[in-house]
Amino acid sequence: MPNDRIRAPSLRPQSVRPSRWPLLWLICLGLLLGFAFQGTRGLWGPDEGRYVDAALQMLDTGDYLTPGYSPDEVNFSKPPTTYWVIAAAIKLGGRNSWAARAPYALAFLLTLLALYGMGRRLVPDRPWLPGLVYALCAFPFATSNIISTDVLLTLCEAVAMLGFVHAAFGDEARPRRRYLLLMWLGWGLAFLTKGPPGLLPLLAIVPFVAGRDGWRGLGRFFPLSGLMLFFAIGLSWYAIVMLRYPWLPHYFLHQEVYNRLFTGAQRRHAGLWGWVLIYLPTLLLGSLPWWLSIVRGAPAVFRRETWKTWRESRAIPFFLALWFLVPFAVFCLAQSRLPLYLLPLFLPIALMVALELRDHIDLHATRHRAWLVLWVIALLALKGSAAYLMQPDNDNRLIARQLSEQVSPDSYAAMIFIQNTDQDYTIEEETPWGLRMYLDKPVYGIPLHAAKAADSLCHALRSWPSSLVVIDSYIPPEDVDPALRACKVSNVTRVGSWRKRTLERVTP
Repeated sequence: MPNDRIRAPSLRPQSVRPSRWPLLWLICLGLLLGFAFQGTRGLWGPDEGRYVDAALQMLDTGDYLTPGYSPDEVNFSKPPTTYWVIAAAIKLGGRNSWAARAPYALAFLLTLLALYGMGRRLVPDRPWLPGLVYALCAFPFATSNIISTDVLLTLCEAVAMLGFVHAAFGDEARPRRRYLLLMWLGWGLAFLTKGPPGLLPLLAIVPFVAGRDGWRGLGRFFPLSGLMLFFAIGLSWYAIVMLRYPWLPHYFLHQEVYNRLFTGAQRRHAGLWGWVLIYLPTLLLGSLPWWLSIVRGAPAVFRRETWKTWRESRAIPFFLALWFLVPFAVFCLAQSRLPLYLLPLFLPIALMVALELRDHIDLHATRHRAWLVLWVIALLALKGSAAYLMQPDNDNRLIARQLSEQVSPDSYAAMIFIQNTDQDYTIEEETPWGLRMYLDKPVYGIPLHAAKAADSLCHALRSWPSSLVVIDSYIPPEDVDPALRACKVSNVTRVGSWRKRTLERVTP
């Protein structure tokens, strides 16, 4: 019968209360891995500085609806959740790297708790194991120290899938309303965090539930109350900003959907084999130390008999495989590819590894405990090394120190970077936006060869008559002088150079 439901493994008898010690140890592990060295290193460009700069722009202007990197430039490439979270953390903790990264350590911990909640239903004898697998995976651990949209997106998807797992694999004949509301709360937050990509797991849920329960059974997972909650959380911001900026619907559909899916406009490893170069190393290295278990289980996954058994029984492994494979196929087909896009897929990976290893891991065994301690030490050593030993050229804290050695920050009120390009994308990627946090000054990026470059430069100088102008090394300073004169700037003083870029101070 299509409406017959396959139950998850039975939970422990009600008379036996599961020990809370594993959950407490998992929380301690999440706190240790998430918060250790979390704010020690500076903001690395381009993404970390850009996100923090947009959050500071919101704090400085009081406009929390319109993301932007400078007072003159709006940017709707991402919904506002990431900026809101960073702004709230900086408001509470001050303008420093610790405050900016604290939400990511917290999101890492909450993701572990969501996996624990899923584990109670899917791996009831070891509910802590999915969270342990995820916490010790190299990629999720490393990304918890990176300011991005994807860590928060992964938490939102984990909340949604926690609700779905309890609704779909519960003991009740019909899914409980509270689980469905939790699921649609998660989808709403995911959409408000990254837009359509946040809903990719739904592409796995729909065929799984429809095949198991029929289309009528699928309808139970789309209650009116859940959809209203999704619309209120996920779409309200979009509606407001599209009323304020009528050009946004075209921008969202053309730039953020069409270009990312079908063109290489984002310059992010497009082409037929770009996904191989980016995603396969991410999965292989990012799943350490569990990849041997994954490799051992892979041959069975690709057997026709295995899929036939999973499909006929609608078993939990079949759902987890769909959860991983369907979004992964979309990521491979899309022409914008970055390693962080795969972070949410480590949720089903953690659950699949937990199912594979639940009979092979015993933390009461000295050998397993020793292995766990050594791997945690290795992860912390890696994070500490990045914090204290690595200082790449795009470290915004290093850039701020170098510029301060050339020009006193007290002698200007804003920074204007003039780049040798006509592309907004280049401005986004090459401007050190994170200087706003370290020097407490607005940062502008001007594409010299763009049609409106002169107007943008003059508007910035009218807003901040005392500014430090940083001229790209490929631009002769003489080529900028006419633009400055056109802005009716009278006092221009060359004050040094930085990385072969000319520094000029403009004063009224």
